[in-house]
Amino acid sequence: MQFKVPQFLDIEDKIFGPFTFREFAYLAGGAGLCYILFKLLGLLFAAIPILLIAGFSGMLIFYRPNNKPFINMLESGFKYFSQNKLYIWKKKKSSSANNQPQATTDNKDQAVYGNKLTGSKLRDLAWSLDVLDLRKNQEHQL
Repeated sequence: MQFKVPQFLDIEDKIFGPFTFREFAYLAGGAGLCYILFKLLGLLFAAIPILLIAGFSGMLIFYRPNNKPFINMLESGFKYFSQNKLYIWKKKKSSSANNQPQATTDNKDQAVYGNKLTGSKLRDLAWSLDVLDLRKNQEHQL
């Protein structure tokens, strides 16, 4: 017995013409707010706020940066500015006269690769990774 597997679960249904329910809510909310401002302030004083609200509502509906809804970008920006940020800086003591901070590396990396990763060591490392990856692919094919 075969079962049909639902596909395209992440795509919202178009309920109001070409708009989803969420897009229609943004459209109706923006239009309603513009109408209220027009009735309260008149066209002369409400022109700039109406244009700002209509533009913001239009961006919520039609603007899709990186093929994602604009509201996701707003949410991420709000979280970035409202959450605490943790900055870690480890100053390495050096015997040089200028005492400028230097980047630190893990002891494991220093033990394996030495103090500096030169071009030849980097090529050797890349080659060994390619060889290990080829061996893994050959084992899966057998």
